[in-house]
Amino acid sequence: MKLGLPSAARDAELPKRLAWVTALRLGFLIALLAATSFLYLNGDLNRYPASQRVMFLTLGSGFVLALGYALALRKGRRLDEVAVGQLVADQLTWTAIVYASGGPGSGATSFYALTCVLGAVLVGLRGAAIAALSGIGVYVLLCLAFATQTLRPPSDQLGAAYATTLEAMAYPLATNVLGIGLVASLAGYLAERLTRTGGALALASARAEEAERLAVLGRIAAGLAHEIRNPLGSISGSVEMLRESAELSEEDRQLCAIISRESLRLNDLVTDMMDLARPRAPSPRVVDLARIGREVRALASHSERSASGDVEVRFIGPEGPALAVCDPAQMKQVLWNLVRNAVQVTRAGSQVTIRVEPRDDDVLVEVEDGGPGIAAPDRARIFDAFYTTRATGAGLGLAVVKRIVEDHAELGARIEVRSPEGAGAIFSVSLPHAEGDRSSPDLLQA
Repeated sequence: MKLGLPSAARDAELPKRLAWVTALRLGFLIALLAATSFLYLNGDLNRYPASQRVMFLTLGSGFVLALGYALALRKGRRLDEVAVGQLVADQLTWTAIVYASGGPGSGATSFYALTCVLGAVLVGLRGAAIAALSGIGVYVLLCLAFATQTLRPPSDQLGAAYATTLEAMAYPLATNVLGIGLVASLAGYLAERLTRTGGALALASARAEEAERLAVLGRIAAGLAHEIRNPLGSISGSVEMLRESAELSEEDRQLCAIISRESLRLNDLVTDMMDLARPRAPSPRVVDLARIGREVRALASHSERSASGDVEVRFIGPEGPALAVCDPAQMKQVLWNLVRNAVQVTRAGSQVTIRVEPRDDDVLVEVEDGGPGIAAPDRARIFDAFYTTRATGAGLGLAVVKRIVEDHAELGARIEVRSPEGAGAIFSVSLPHAEGDRSSPDLLQA
């Protein structure tokens, strides 16, 4: 089983963490070697011949393992397993040093807790747990080996300095196991909290940068939209007057129709740009969403694809009102943008369905298209401004939809999209239900 890391962020940072920990390990081994030579042995290599063999063999193995870690880090493969292997190897190393420096009561047992901290830094809570379990396991085995006389103190050490009975080992065994467990728990908890906090901070920073970028684009778009709208109106008016001329040939009329159609499309784009760049706070009222659905359906039926019979737009909803609390003009725009988008992606001969369904606590508005569906990677970005999966379009319509629904979030509005593979997409908007009837004085004509 592959030992994965708890988050993608930690996964990306693992090589850097491993490099730092490997360098620190080398420094620590060098310091430990110096302390062994000048403090433990007092410069006398003949003072503890049996113990020093254990110590130097252990430290030498540590240097060799550090070299192996550096080579594995350079290859950059299976680094998560390398990290876990380091933790277990370190606990074995400390066990050998504990054996040579006093047994169960040695002060070197604190190194077990140090490895738990390193495990939390490298692999998070899982790393701390692996380090704690392996450290406690080898330490308990060492104690049992002394208690059963399977293992004896080094021949050059005073036997009286070693705890070799269960009674003598009970206190250091309990305190060390408890200490390792507490350090591992605390280190793992802090590592996970730091990971979550760091991820949230990175996400907030990314959102702030995206918001700033969109704000700049919005200001540019607003200026462009204002400059485009005036000449666009002149072009549309001139083309309509030209189409009324009796001297035009059929081919000329078709060209005028193309200009008129593209002018309308450009006008929709300008409108989306203005709406996205200059959002207006909603003015919520009690609104009949069924009436809005019927009006949008009638408006969509005059679109080029619907009027030609290429795509059918139908409405399914209650005969009576479906009252909800929202801004009527903005919600009509939400539904129009969703329907317009659905008509554009729907296959020829298919249909777009507008559904309005009053429920106990809310009113559900759905737009279902007959297109190819939305791929999973695109589903998370379809509401982003300037993101589109079509060859044409600026990717603004759905961004406006998301922004309006988010402005209604305090009222309880939500939007979601479902897209079974190859079976079209369904955009669902839920709005808070309102009690009343069509004669209510607060009910606005949409």
